[in-house]
Formats: sequence, structure tokens, C-alpha cells
Amino acid sequence: MAFEKITEQPSHYRHLEKMSVSELVININKEDQTVPAAVEKAIPQIEKLAEAAGDKMLMGGRMFYIGAGTSGRLGIVDASECPPTYGVPYGLVIGIIAGGEKAITTAVEFAEDDKEQGWKDLLEHQVSDKDVVIGIAASGTTPYVIGALEECRKRGIITGSISCNPYSPVSAAADFPIEVVVGPEFVTGSTRMKSGTAQKLVLNMISTSVMIQLGRVEDNKMVNMQLTNDKLVDRGTRMLMERVKLTNYKKAKELLLKYGSVKKAADSYAE
Repeated sequence: MAFEKITEQPSHYRHLEKMSVSELVININKEDQTVPAAVEKAIPQIEKLAEAAGDKMLMGGRMFYIGAGTSGRLGIVDASECPPTYGVPYGLVIGIIAGGEKAITTAVEFAEDDKEQGWKDLLEHQVSDKDVVIGIAASGTTPYVIGALEECRKRGIITGSISCNPYSPVSAAADFPIEVVVGPEFVTGSTRMKSGTAQKLVLNMISTSVMIQLGRVEDNKMVNMQLTNDKLVDRGTRMLMERVKLTNYKKAKELLLKYGSVKKAADSYAE
């Protein structure tokens, strides 16, 4: 089947500037409701990549996200949230964006068009065949991402991709492609909308399932979360109280702060 950029097709809505605010938000919400159904269709693809990533990380590897623009920022957000949420070290999940750190907040012109730079950026982190690299590109055509995945495959590094067009070049460059086809955007070509939402949902599924595979969750609790603010300390204290059947909040909090995580405090209390 020929490749077609559905993400660039005209919006189903016309004359947006003439809509009331009520009409705008209702119609945007109407479009957003189609995203989970599109993600559901891709679950078999998501499962394969999440299992492959989990296997690599259980053997000591890392997971990389690499993208440009909105896609790159979404990868960085997901990667940056893994250490505080699951207590894993920084550097276990790494987000890389075309144009470097500046591109997180400011568009860097033509950064995504450099097909060689993605691999160079991965080399700065000593990427190897122990790792898994996931390219994120809504269009599925971003040279920066495709070039990085192609170089990875040459070296036996497992690759995955997340795109929103079927049969895209980035899918062809990945061992485990994921395609979530959400259709034309409300604002034509604005892939930070439905496409970005779909990518965020998929990233949540991958990283969460991988962290659970790594033993960072017990029952349904984040027992290894970092205690970086009062809210998390309170949450951890209550989790510890529930887990070890301790009724004294003050004592539970002291144990938690002493050992640094719910898991370590609970294990110590049980000894």
C-alpha cells in the first residue's frame, strides 16, 4: 500500500475562526474522544515493543526515546518522570530531541531534517546493543529519527517506533513499529493535538508496563517513588501503614524517611 500522510490531510472542520469558544472546545473534545479507540487498535504492536524493551532492561539495558518537536518533547517528559515515579536511576530511560536541550522550549529550525545527527546524539550516551531505541514521529517521515533507527539496526540495536500514519518510513526502519492512526487534526497538520495525545498514551503504556516488569510496582502501588515533596511523603506514609498494618502515622513516616522508600521501609519493618 502506498504511503499517505493522513496527519496532513485537511481538517473535517471548516472556518474555525467563526466558531464560538463553546463550539471550538466541544469539537476538539469530540475529536479527542477518537484517540483511545485508535490506540486500542495498536495494542498488539504496543505489547510487542513493551515486552522487547522490558527484556532488554531486565538484562541491564536502557530505553531511549528519540524524536523532534512535539514528539521529542513527549519522549523527554516520559523519560524524566520515570525516576521520581519509580525510583529508577536517571539515565535508565533517556529522552533525546533534535536540536538538543534548547529545542525543549524553543523550535530549532531544520534540526529534524538532519538524517545523521540522531545517531550522533545517541553515541553521546554510548548506546549499544544492550539498549532499545524508540523513534517517535507523528508523520513517520522525520529524517532525524529515521536515520537514527537505521544506524541502530545496522549495529543490532533493537528499535521501535511510534507514528500516526500507516506504512510510514519510520515504521520500515523499526523492528517493532507502532502506528496509531488518529486521522486529520482539528487544525490541519497540528500534530500536537490528536497525534500528540496518542503518542503520550502509548508512551505511558510502554514505560509503565516496563517499570512493572522491572519490579518497581507492588500490587498497584509506587513503592519505589522518590520522596521529593510533602505530598509524596504523605502518600508513601499511608502506603507503608497499609502495607505493614501500622496504625501510627508518625512512626510510619519516620520509617519511610529513614529508609527512603516504601519498599525498603516495609522490608525493614518485617525483619
